[in-house]
Amino acid sequence: MLLTITTTRAPATDLGYLLHKHPARFQTFELGWGNAHVFYPEASEARCTAALLLEVDPVGLVRGRRWAAGPLAQYVNDRPYVASSFLSVALAQVYRSALAGACKERPELVKESLPLEARLPAVPCRGGEETLRKMFEPLGYEVEARRHALDASFPEWGESPYFSIALRGTVPLCDLLSHLYVLIPVLDAHKHYWVDEPEVEKLLAKGGAWLASHPEREFITRRYLSHRRRLVDEALAQLAGDDPLPEEEETDTGIPLNEQRLKAVVEELKACGARRVLDLGCGEGALLGALLADASFTEIVGLDASPRALRRAKERLRWEQLPPRQQARVHLMQGSLTYRDARLNGYDAAAVVEVVEHLHPARLGTFAFVLFGCARPKAVVITTPNAECNREFPDLKGSGLRHADHRFEWTRPEFQAWANAAAAQYGYEVRFASIGAARSALGAPTQMAVFTRDTREPRPEQV
Repeated sequence: MLLTITTTRAPATDLGYLLHKHPARFQTFELGWGNAHVFYPEASEARCTAALLLEVDPVGLVRGRRWAAGPLAQYVNDRPYVASSFLSVALAQVYRSALAGACKERPELVKESLPLEARLPAVPCRGGEETLRKMFEPLGYEVEARRHALDASFPEWGESPYFSIALRGTVPLCDLLSHLYVLIPVLDAHKHYWVDEPEVEKLLAKGGAWLASHPEREFITRRYLSHRRRLVDEALAQLAGDDPLPEEEETDTGIPLNEQRLKAVVEELKACGARRVLDLGCGEGALLGALLADASFTEIVGLDASPRALRRAKERLRWEQLPPRQQARVHLMQGSLTYRDARLNGYDAAAVVEVVEHLHPARLGTFAFVLFGCARPKAVVITTPNAECNREFPDLKGSGLRHADHRFEWTRPEFQAWANAAAAQYGYEVRFASIGAARSALGAPTQMAVFTRDTREPRPEQV
């Protein structure tokens, strides 16, 4: 298992300072499943290459363990030869300081973008070259890939999943190492150890700076966390972040747009006579606080995928200082908007405030089914940005959306088309309203849909 990193930035031997490994020394590091060696095949002022060679002990790796695939699989496998989660572990241990972006001798180099080339002679890429390119090209790399052929005598084996790859880009070294650390096990779609809560922390620590804006963020997160639903939901929620946006200030009235939004939602919930209310995607609890301040709401449930957001909501509500009767009115739950959850059934109303645009468009059908077809509250209030107003916000950058985590933003006709279709499918009626000062033909910055259903109507077939 081999990784080489080459730079041509003069003096190229500065690579040794960044890696904290002297080009003139051959160093060996003991790992729990073998040894890692660091050496420099070339080291000149014009070009320098650092090599990380892993020797995995396949016998020591499985001694005393049971493999479901049978005893032969313990000794006949690709683990000693291909880049995998073993290499990520080695990067974190051998290049710990470089991965963290620390360099006392050359601190000015840490954030400098360097011409770098990383080569891996054997990488298992489940999904082929297309997946490989989807992982690295959005990060600015030129990707060179060559598939290794399998034995032609066995055509039933199909195409090989193994590639030799070269990544070329001008990036800080710590960025390259963090990209490799996260994405190598994602390409392999396998980890050699149990994936649990600490893996979320590792993913956010090593990939949080760039993963939040990566177009394949969900795919990367699912594979990195071995498709464990609870961990994936938690990681995605934390990557989304909860920072307010500058354009949320409604300057025409002097009242923040978010404050206007919360007031409008509370008024709609009161108008429909709701007493037991769901706040789906409650975030840090702004709406929860507004509902708690109104005694007409007897039970308030906040649901969010992020434990961190729920902790902040509790702090915002000053939970520990609330009288027992007030505490009994509020319940906080961790959960996802795209999975059926029996805990959400039977409520008078649900509020989904500035949440739907954070969902991937492909999951909107599932979201509608879970909300309208399964939880099925008597009333639903949904707010979302009006994309037509975005041209009025000069501070918007990048994608032109109002938040880095937004997957899309609807125009008024698009939102109304989706809402009308969902209402028709699940037996609701829907009406629309605007929030914030209307900006000529562009409309107001926030649009709202209020869904109500006739409780006498039979429940539609869930398909």
